Amino acid sequence: MGSAGLRALLDSVRYEVLPAKATEDKVLAHVPREVVVTVTASPVKGLEPTLDLTSRLAAHGHRVVPHVPARLLRDDAHLKEVADRLREAGVEDVFVPAGDADPPAGAYDGALPVLRRLSELGSPFARVGITGYPESHPLIHDDITIQAMWDKREHATYIVSNLCFDPRVLGDWLARTRRRGVRLPVHVGVAGPVQRARLLSMAAKIGVGESTRFLTRHAAWFLRFAAPGGYSPERLLARSAEALTAPSAGVAGLHLFTFNQIAETERWRRALLDRLGG
Repeated sequence: MGSAGLRALLDSVRYEVLPAKATEDKVLAHVPREVVVTVTASPVKGLEPTLDLTSRLAAHGHRVVPHVPARLLRDDAHLKEVADRLREAGVEDVFVPAGDADPPAGAYDGALPVLRRLSELGSPFARVGITGYPESHPLIHDDITIQAMWDKREHATYIVSNLCFDPRVLGDWLARTRRRGVRLPVHVGVAGPVQRARLLSMAAKIGVGESTRFLTRHAAWFLRFAAPGGYSPERLLARSAEALTAPSAGVAGLHLFTFNQIAETERWRRALLDRLGG
């Protein structure tokens, strides 16, 4: 990848963080204000930790995007309450996945009904993100996930792709998405510089089985993960260069899964930008 293209991607990053005890301090200490922070939501802990951390980070002046999984919402009233609370905190951007809660907390079993309801509420958020799946979803056929993006496109403003480690798969998915007429900009999901064990543990939990199998077939990747510096996403970015920088791909930037290794992720980004002269 040319240095200019890579610099552009690194300058347009989003850091995904988990709402844990130390997350606020880590973000305040290491994440520049120009980097968007997205806060995940857990089916175990519910929405409250996400909403609380979002409000606190927003109060510090950070641009924060909370995850609002459909399956964690009880009903229309709960959705309106969440939307009102986030707007009061100054939030203008939300990410609406289906979520993994099983059974759902209420009537919403997928993202589309939530997106429609937000439109009916007057579209309270300027930006709304939806999920894309470059690799096979463990429960949903690929064609259905592409169709779902088409169905959601009029209610959303961008797509965030799930983790993918295979450059060919990523490129094929971007091309297939555009062939189906989905034109929303894409923030490509990439694992940050995390340790091998932590990455594979998280990958197993979030359903990227194909990636896990890809890694087991590439021993060199394991060696990179086991090195003192940990995993670096540079190789994936370099091998995905053509797909990520093609004008037709519509890639708006990178969505870095930090797995709460926030300081390490920002150090890696700054070091790479320095090497590229940015």
